[in-house]
Amino acid sequence: VQLQASGGGSVQAGESLKLSCTGSAQTTSDNFMGWFRQAPGKEGEFVARIKWREGIKYYADSVKGRFIISRDGATKTTYLQMNSLKPEDTAVYYCASSAWGGLATGDYHSWGQGTQVTVSS
Repeated sequence: VQLQASGGGSVQAGESLKLSCTGSAQTTSDNFMGWFRQAPGKEGEFVARIKWREGIKYYADSVKGRFIISRDGATKTTYLQMNSLKPEDTAVYYCASSAWGGLATGDYHSWGQGTQVTVSS
């Protein structure tokens, strides 16, 4: 089962977007949901993660204070509220699931189709 990210779009710098991640990819051992992004010609980059049951959040320094990760247990949806967007936030954003919540793409599974976020100056 793969996760599906949605909610991307094209915005001006300073504006906001809210991404959603749906799908039932979590196994009984998965404790974390994470957001990553990949810009053209660059490696995948960790953005944020949330420990599902406790709601404990962790962010990359590049988005701390601007992005907020959250989840809805009833619908098993994970969100990424992105505020004060910058041109360097332009990338394809993906969500994925993990048992131990590392910061590398290899720590996560059930990658699905991402959603494009484009921020113009």
